[in-house]
Parts: sequence; structure tokens; C-alpha cells
Amino acid sequence: MRRIAIALMSTISGLVLLFSYHTSRGPAGGGGAEGSGALSPSLAAQLGEAAAADGGTPTADSAGAGASPSPGPSTTGAPSTTAPPATTTKKAPGGTSGTFTGNTVQTQWGPVQVRITLQNGRIVKAQAIKFPNDNHHDIEINSWAVPQLQEATVQANSAQIDSLSGATVTSGGYIASLQSAIDKAHR
Repeated sequence: MRRIAIALMSTISGLVLLFSYHTSRGPAGGGGAEGSGALSPSLAAQLGEAAAADGGTPTADSAGAGASPSPGPSTTGAPSTTAPPATTTKKAPGGTSGTFTGNTVQTQWGPVQVRITLQNGRIVKAQAIKFPNDNHHDIEINSWAVPQLQEATVQANSAQIDSLSGATVTSGGYIASLQSAIDKAHR
């Protein structure tokens, strides 16, 4: 009888701990990037480039700390997109060259947007200019996931890249935005 009571109490305690653990909190969760420590140097550089490309003013999508919060998680489950700013395109001998910005894809954890640079029809640079970074968990995941996705894009020269285990939401949004940028380049 004593073993049954101990097993029951252990199970209840485990369930309470399991349900009280928050894997990722949105802006309303209070776990913002302000108190979470420093960004990795590569992620900080990417965020700075994104802010400079968007006119030099950091936003919630490009800087995290001190910015206005983004909307909460999507309730529909399907990514939504918004039209990106106008891009400059030019034709060069042998293929398309220029910079193309994909649609912003609204994911469960926040917006994702990709910008690519093509030279003679090849992707020479891919940059995630928006991605979830509202809390320590998002920053931790995307500090390793975003550079891998960008590198895979240049290597594959297409949107046919693998989703990253542990960053499936960001990967899905990245791939969708990347495909829209590629589609714009081939218009």
C-alpha cells in the first residue's frame, strides 16, 4: 500500500512540474530579451545589419530589447504573409542579379522574413531580416538556427533545404519567405 501511495504522489508531482514548464513565452510572458544576457556576436551582427537595411531604426524584429512587442501566437495554425517593401532588380548577362525580399511569414512564435542577393542567377547571400527573438528561448534557438538556414540556402541555391530539428517553426517560416523571394527574382 505504501508503494502505491508513493508512486501516485510521484506521478502527481511530475505532472504538476510538466504542466508548469513554459517552453517559450511570448511578449506577455515577461521573459523578454532585456534580462536574458548578451547575444552571440554573429546574431548581434545580423541584427545590426537588418536594422541598418531597414533604415537604421531597430524594431522588435531586428533588435529585441526596448522595442514594442509583436502580436501573440497565430491562432489559425497557417502561416500568413504580408507584402514586403519594394526591391531593386536588374537583369545581367547570364541571369538575374539584385536583392529580393520575401514576404513576411507570420509563424506561431513571430514573423520571419528573408532577403536574398543574386548574382547571375545564383544566390550569393541569404539573410533572415526578421525572426522570433522576443525572449531568451527564441534567441537561444535562432542564434544557431538562422546561420545554418542561411548557409544551407547559399549551398542549395534554392528553397529546397531541410527544416532544422529544434527550430521547426522558424525553419518553416524561413523556407516559405525564401521561396517567395526566389519567386520574385524569377518574375
